[in-house]
Amino acid sequence: MNAYILIQTAVGRQGEVSREIARIDGVVDADPVTGPYDVVVLAQARSLDELGRKVLSQIEAIDGITRTLTCPVVSF
Repeated sequence: MNAYILIQTAVGRQGEVSREIARIDGVVDADPVTGPYDVVVLAQARSLDELGRKVLSQIEAIDGITRTLTCPVVSF
């Protein structure tokens, strides 16, 4: 399964946070962006549970992240 994770960071931490996230296993891409969010991440995992345990838990532990919003991709 794929998911987009939208991340808000503390002021001035966008670049550092995106580089740290890009090193996490399961992260396909981590791009700094402009707008209401500072970093957009594309992540892959075998299940929603694995996404939470192996990817999101590591992302949320990174210093400088103030808020995340996870959007799992729905396949029809």
